[in-house]
Amino acid sequence: MMKFEHVLLGVLANKPYHGYELMKWFDVEGQFIRSNTHHSQIYRELARMVKNGLVEFEVDPREGRPDAKVYRITEIGQQVLLEWVRSPYEPTSRFQDADFNTRFSFTVGLDVEAALRVVETELTYRRDQVAASRVRKRGYVGVEPIPGLDMERAARYGEQMHLFGADSVDHWMDWLEEIRAMLIADIARTASTADAEEESA
Repeated sequence: MMKFEHVLLGVLANKPYHGYELMKWFDVEGQFIRSNTHHSQIYRELARMVKNGLVEFEVDPREGRPDAKVYRITEIGQQVLLEWVRSPYEPTSRFQDADFNTRFSFTVGLDVEAALRVVETELTYRRDQVAASRVRKRGYVGVEPIPGLDMERAARYGEQMHLFGADSVDHWMDWLEEIRAMLIADIARTASTADAEEESA
């Protein structure tokens, strides 16, 4: 399960950040990972993470302005981040959910084999989901709509939404297949390079 601390640890794994820089990150890149993150949530979570030894900070003195804290991930924080990226991934019912995007984006740079497991888990889940739901009967049975509810119109547009969703999830699975192939090639290339270095040593 993704926690807010995992997101912050993943961001801080890239470089140390001032609190204000973190706020700006959540306003831009981070909006696709976590919606409507308030600055008070960021500082509250950072304070908890400092207390738990996951991050630490240095004070950056500013002349004529309030001092700023620069946060960096600790060794304990790195261990927690790695444990999370290597833990079993559980897909959500909605595809292209922030849980997958966040897990994959933070995992692929740290552990390519763990990233492959995430992609394969997501792909298997979506295939099973499509197999179970693509042929289901849609619409309502035995309805008694309230006055003013046009069931025929609702059904027509509901069908359009279904067709769009089906097309979108098919594209999503195609993309997952492509990423899976890329990851497998990366793993094979890394193994081949390691073998060549071992032979030359």
